[in-house]
Amino acid sequence: MSTDPSDPGHGHSPAAWTAVIIMLVAFAAGTVFFWLDMPVLVWASAGVLLLGWITGGVLAKAGYGVGGSKTVAKEH
Repeated sequence: MSTDPSDPGHGHSPAAWTAVIIMLVAFAAGTVFFWLDMPVLVWASAGVLLLGWITGGVLAKAGYGVGGSKTVAKEH
């Protein structure tokens, strides 16, 4: 564990969890659609993947990221 105050953490934040869950669902759906030979839905899944990345950034800027104003630091 780092004691460096500039260490951004390991993504234990609502923003990170939300982004990762959206992107995992999109990746899994895209894989299934690729296997079923549905190219339009594969590309739609790629769009949802990008949407997850954007959502994580927006939530982090809104204060839900690591060390954000709307998150509570957990003591270990």
